[in-house]
Amino acid sequence: MNAATPADHLVPQATTRAVPQSLLDTLKQRFGAQFSVALAVREQHGRDESVFTVAPPDAVVFAESTLDVSDAVKLAALHRVPVIPFGVGSSLEGHLLAVQGGISLDVSRMNRVLQIDADDLTVTVQPGVTRKQLNEAVKSTGLFFPIDPGADASLGGMCATRASGTNAVRYGTMRENVLALEVVTASGEIIRTGTRAKKSSAGYDLTRLMVGSEGTLGVMTEITLKLYPLPEAVMAASCSFASLADAVNTTIQIIQLGVPIARCELLDGNTVGMVNRHSKLNLPETPLLLMEFHGSPEGVKEQVTTVQSIASENGGNSFEWALTSEDRTRLWTARHNAYFAGLQSRPGCRAISTDTCVPISRLADALLDCVEEANAAEIPYFLVGHVGDGNFHMGYLIDPESPKELQVAEALNTKLVHRALALGGTCSGEHGVGFHKMDFLLSEAGTGAVDMMRAIKQALDPHNIMNPGKIFRL
Repeated sequence: MNAATPADHLVPQATTRAVPQSLLDTLKQRFGAQFSVALAVREQHGRDESVFTVAPPDAVVFAESTLDVSDAVKLAALHRVPVIPFGVGSSLEGHLLAVQGGISLDVSRMNRVLQIDADDLTVTVQPGVTRKQLNEAVKSTGLFFPIDPGADASLGGMCATRASGTNAVRYGTMRENVLALEVVTASGEIIRTGTRAKKSSAGYDLTRLMVGSEGTLGVMTEITLKLYPLPEAVMAASCSFASLADAVNTTIQIIQLGVPIARCELLDGNTVGMVNRHSKLNLPETPLLLMEFHGSPEGVKEQVTTVQSIASENGGNSFEWALTSEDRTRLWTARHNAYFAGLQSRPGCRAISTDTCVPISRLADALLDCVEEANAAEIPYFLVGHVGDGNFHMGYLIDPESPKELQVAEALNTKLVHRALALGGTCSGEHGVGFHKMDFLLSEAGTGAVDMMRAIKQALDPHNIMNPGKIFRL
């Protein structure tokens, strides 16, 4: 099988490792009610939002402290049994599936905000804290955490996949916003990486190594993050266009002019219709940009004037303003629910969600051809994009019982990724690799770079117990 044509990833090619009864007995003795082998619990921890069906893990441990995580990993390491970290289960690329069996380590009960340092604009949390929970905890300080992937994901999971979302065009991704970590390694040792200082040149950057490692190098148990002052003024708007090309070209010009827009999201007309029906809105069912502006009142006014002018030159019309907090929340909630609106449009379907990102100047080249191919294939889809940073998603809506539809969707996905790579882009802007994109990573990074990743993995996890079967094959 050509590594550049990932058809063999539709079914994981791993061998399940036996979990000895002695380990299960020891875990039961150590964790008591925090341990379960019940089928319903295991099945809940053996699926995510991807289309893939894999046997559930052999057991689930509900960690409530760093010591719990360390003890669970130490016991698993003694028997060389896989450990798969689990947050809220919202991943899309098979990250948390037990492709080699093993123990699902649920950290959702580790959900305390440990320390808010408002003067330094930092906060330290446990990995089970969700982004909404964090913002609720810090709102009285006049600060907020901007990374917003849509789902109310756990911050541990967001670190593991190097998530981003709608605000990334202004505030960056998890990579830029994680300062320090506490991590349990594959041997069960507890280490710390980074500090609360905003910069450092001391040694290897282990924090950045862990962020995006998808649980393959260790389990994050504490996370120190940057916070930002709530903007003095916020305005949101929607703008409709006659064509996708006009909407995309507007986005490109906004970014190239250096407008510090906070959010710039694209929906095609087909997706707007799905969102209207799901969220009871009446947006024009044509290509749509959803935008948000942050700053001082004068700064926001200047941004808005510039963007309106650019949009007008590209045929943008029907600027609709969401001035109140309630109106903005309603608009962005509808955008975040686009994925579920797509699923609702075809009851019983599953979505294969793509995740390419390209240099902003090549966005039109990548996106428009993908839409043309999807229309020609006559497969239902939705299109949304964090287009301010060149990232967009095609969601192919397939009948999970139809091998033909799965094959068509995967073929479209393959074309989409190869086009993005040819344009200088990446196979994943924010979802991560999991096991779905392992062959794409090889095409993108090359054999030498992936071999270097393998060498790091083998040095830090010599028995391959940390979320094996993800990112690359060993």
